[in-house]
Amino acid sequence: MQRITESPSNHRHLEKMSVNELLTNINKEDKTVAFAVEKAIPQIELLVKSIVPKMQNGGRLFYIGAGTSGRLGVVDASECPPTFGVTDDWVIGIIAGGDSAIRKAVEFAEDDVDLAWKDLQAYQLNTQDTVVGIAASGTTPYVVRGLAACQKSGITTGCITCNLSSPMAANSDFPIEVIVGPEFVTGSTRMKSGTAQKLVLNMISTSVMIQLGRVVDNRMVDMQLSNNKLVDRGTKMVMNNLKNLDYETAKALLLEHGSVRKAVAVGSRQ
Repeated sequence: MQRITESPSNHRHLEKMSVNELLTNINKEDKTVAFAVEKAIPQIELLVKSIVPKMQNGGRLFYIGAGTSGRLGVVDASECPPTFGVTDDWVIGIIAGGDSAIRKAVEFAEDDVDLAWKDLQAYQLNTQDTVVGIAASGTTPYVVRGLAACQKSGITTGCITCNLSSPMAANSDFPIEVIVGPEFVTGSTRMKSGTAQKLVLNMISTSVMIQLGRVVDNRMVDMQLSNNKLVDRGTKMVMNNLKNLDYETAKALLLEHGSVRKAVAVGSRQ
């Protein structure tokens, strides 16, 4: 297996660069990431098309990863409830070493070959669930063995990696390989690889939720009203749909029913 994520940077003597040169060169590398993701769209599409019917039948989406990859999975999962109004047990992010590893590295957690399956078993996995492993290298033992255990139990697996033909992909029904090339700082996969993983996670969760009916037109009609900004946004969305309402009436209707979708449905009947 070729470890592209560990290949030498395209740039030398970074310590001799000016701040402007550093920023410009990092930006040049970052510009290539979206094009790498574009090449993986067929792979992403296959995974999304597999996830949607399973979630329609009560399945859940799990992300497993370690370090930066694990944190990205946790972030994407944690943003689904406020954005789409789903329960927090619908999309679940699991990081090697537990929640404390979100803020501080837990030594050797990613090397525990049995830990991911133990972590997943706490959620009583079933064959309607999908488990997506995230690892830039595609070799992280925590993720590879976790996916292998899932496959043995008949659970659909996917992965997001930045290397070709990795062990993680070999244990995935729907592998996604985004080849971003060498990092600006050699081997620092929190950079381009992490950006690529974040983009793919956004694509997966957003397209799945749209397919599941959690977006109407281009609006987050089920978003949680967790702060004044979102209440204001929701109020204006209600007003946009119910043309005869003033701001305060629309706001009251929104707060009474708890979501734009419900407020508009009730208001349309009045």
